[in-house]
Amino acid sequence: MYLIKIYEDHNDQTGAVIHSPYVNDLKISEGKVNIVLGSIYDFEFSINIKNPAWSRIRPFKTLIEVKDMFRNKAVFEGRILQPRSRMDSDGTFVKNVVAESYLSYLVDSTQRHAEIHDTTVAEFLQIMIHNHNKQVESHKRFKLGRVTVTNTTDNVYRYIGYDNTYETIKDKLVARLGGYIFCRKEDDGFYLDYLSEEDVGVYVDSTPIKLAKNMQSVSYEIDPTEVITRLVPLGTQIDSENEEATDASKARLTIADVNNGVDYLDDEDLIDEFGIIERSIVWDDVTNPERLLTNGKRFLREQKTAITRTEVNAINSHLIESELTAIEVGNIHDLINPVIGLNERVRVIGQKLDINSPQKSSLTIGNKKMTLTEYQAKTRTTEKEVIELRSTVKNQSKRIVTIRQELQNVDSVLEDLNNAIGDADIPALEDAIENLNQAVSNLTDAVDNIPDYEPATETTDGLMSASDKRKLNRIAVTQSVNLDNLLQRVINLEEEVFD
Repeated sequence: MYLIKIYEDHNDQTGAVIHSPYVNDLKISEGKVNIVLGSIYDFEFSINIKNPAWSRIRPFKTLIEVKDMFRNKAVFEGRILQPRSRMDSDGTFVKNVVAESYLSYLVDSTQRHAEIHDTTVAEFLQIMIHNHNKQVESHKRFKLGRVTVTNTTDNVYRYIGYDNTYETIKDKLVARLGGYIFCRKEDDGFYLDYLSEEDVGVYVDSTPIKLAKNMQSVSYEIDPTEVITRLVPLGTQIDSENEEATDASKARLTIADVNNGVDYLDDEDLIDEFGIIERSIVWDDVTNPERLLTNGKRFLREQKTAITRTEVNAINSHLIESELTAIEVGNIHDLINPVIGLNERVRVIGQKLDINSPQKSSLTIGNKKMTLTEYQAKTRTTEKEVIELRSTVKNQSKRIVTIRQELQNVDSVLEDLNNAIGDADIPALEDAIENLNQAVSNLTDAVDNIPDYEPATETTDGLMSASDKRKLNRIAVTQSVNLDNLLQRVINLEEEVFD
């Protein structure tokens, strides 16, 4: 249920509707909003020649808003980048348009080479914002917002070059300290927030992402490829007499002088598990080898070993059950799929919204790091779950074979009973009735022995859905009705014989 408006430029306060949420009203041909936590969002859509946006789009000038009318909230705001027109084989004219969120304004400026130290994270970010604001128009400028990310010393030491402001922030802060950057639009302009993971989103216990409830498909993997088992800690750059040396090629402080001549640290437990995987980590602000050694040891001690990645296709419950909170990027939800051993709290870091099919949502679950112990335990648990799943499939197959046999037994006894009625053979009728009673009882017991598959529980050991079990129960009930009908026919037959 989305409303989409375009604006001629930043001065246009009225805008024009190009997509209405109401039936039989103005529509775009297709459109998808791609939301990525802490990054520039994008919106790709298509319009036909009758849409009012066809002749009004100007790259980098035209602004666009996608509003979720159910929640009265904008899910995308930004500028249009690139319209591209085409004519299809049937003669239909279509224009494909790409837009990006307001955070992309940071791409329009570049930083300047500088050595920055003795600043906090917030002060470092303010320097880059100041450099950006000097270069761009007033409506593209940012104010420093909330900053909750810190480092161990609360002292940032960085060299910055000539990259655009967005890439510089991502490289010099986010890539090294973690956290997420956000563009926040307020009445007095844009604010740039830099938040730690703990300060992003909320836990929504009312909306679990659950198999057979709102989860259509899920993929899950454990990736240990980013683990470091041998670390080379590097500190500040050492002055070089070679004037041609670049920042990247200059020598750096190492721990060799305080580590028996060796410039690396080993994690023996990780080497036993994964082998030798050597990487270097740079601490620009460290000028003392003892402190560098401490930093290196702390990194290995606190290092997470593996990353779990999950992709989920889920129905967005707020479009079906209004009392539930919507699945939103940044929030934390319970992810439950007992078949592949998923039952944990996860953060949604990506979402694709289909404008013309708003009931569906493709989610990306945040990369979650685990320790060596957790990795080993999860690996063993996964292997155990596979074995148990195979056993469950085998047991269920046996149950199904039993049911088929019992159904055949019922059909066979029914045939004998019909033959006995046709021959008016009373002794044979009595035996057939007893056999039929037993066959129906066996069939009912076989159906009852099938466990319902309830995805919401971790203890489920069956693979047959409750609906399939209900079908089998109906078969057993039908056979019971057939038995009652046959018994009535036997009574009628006995009355005719003895009268």
